[in-house]
Amino acid sequence: MDKLPSLDKSIVKITSLDDTEEEKKYWISKTPGERIEAIEINRRMIYGEDRVTSRLQRFFETSELS
Repeated sequence: MDKLPSLDKSIVKITSLDDTEEEKKYWISKTPGERIEAIEINRRMIYGEDRVTSRLQRFFETSELS
Protein backbone atom coordinates (compact mmCIF):
# COMPACT_ATOMS: atom_id res chain seq x y z
CA MET A 1 0.00 0.00 0.00
CA ASP A 2 2.65 2.49 -1.05
CA LYS A 3 0.52 4.77 -3.23
CA LEU A 4 -2.88 6.09 -2.23
CA PRO A 5 -5.68 5.24 -4.64
CA SER A 6 -7.36 8.07 -6.49
CA LEU A 7 -11.00 8.84 -5.82
CA ASP A 8 -13.31 7.59 -8.58
CA LYS A 9 -16.06 10.22 -8.46
CA SER A 10 -18.24 8.28 -10.90
CA ILE A 11 -19.12 5.71 -8.22
CA VAL A 12 -19.53 7.99 -5.21
CA LYS A 13 -23.02 7.76 -3.74
CA ILE A 14 -24.36 10.53 -1.53
CA THR A 15 -26.88 9.43 1.09
CA SER A 16 -28.39 10.65 4.31
CA LEU A 17 -26.38 10.33 7.51
CA ASP A 18 -29.39 8.51 8.97
CA ASP A 19 -29.09 5.71 6.38
CA THR A 20 -26.66 3.45 8.24
CA GLU A 21 -28.16 0.07 7.35
CA GLU A 22 -26.80 -0.03 3.79
CA GLU A 23 -23.36 1.07 4.94
CA LYS A 24 -23.36 -1.57 7.67
CA LYS A 25 -24.23 -4.29 5.13
CA TYR A 26 -21.40 -3.11 2.88
CA TRP A 27 -18.74 -3.29 5.60
CA ILE A 28 -19.99 -6.64 6.94
CA SER A 29 -19.56 -8.05 3.42
CA LYS A 30 -15.84 -7.11 3.49
CA THR A 31 -13.13 -9.24 5.05
CA PRO A 32 -11.34 -7.98 8.19
CA GLY A 33 -8.22 -7.36 6.10
CA GLU A 34 -10.16 -5.19 3.63
CA ARG A 35 -11.65 -3.21 6.50
CA ILE A 36 -8.24 -2.53 8.04
CA GLU A 37 -6.83 -1.57 4.64
CA ALA A 38 -9.68 0.94 4.20
CA ILE A 39 -8.93 2.44 7.63
CA GLU A 40 -5.24 2.73 6.72
CA ILE A 41 -6.05 4.46 3.42
CA ASN A 42 -8.33 6.95 5.21
CA ARG A 43 -5.67 7.60 7.83
CA ARG A 44 -3.04 8.31 5.19
CA MET A 45 -5.40 10.60 3.27
CA ILE A 46 -6.22 12.63 6.39
CA TYR A 47 -2.83 12.80 8.12
CA GLY A 48 -0.45 12.40 5.17
CA GLU A 49 2.44 10.01 4.65
CA ASP A 50 4.91 11.75 6.99
CA ARG A 51 2.71 11.54 10.08
CA VAL A 52 1.68 7.95 9.34
CA THR A 53 5.20 6.56 9.02
CA SER A 54 6.75 8.50 11.88
CA ARG A 55 7.35 6.64 15.12
CA LEU A 56 5.90 7.35 18.52
CA GLN A 57 8.05 9.21 20.99
CA ARG A 58 9.17 7.19 24.00
CA PHE A 59 7.68 8.30 27.28
CA PHE A 60 8.35 5.45 29.68
CA GLU A 61 11.06 5.53 32.32
CA THR A 62 12.52 2.66 34.29
CA SER A 63 13.38 2.81 37.95
CA GLU A 64 14.96 0.47 40.48
CA LEU A 65 12.76 -0.81 43.26
CA SER A 66 14.32 -0.88 46.73
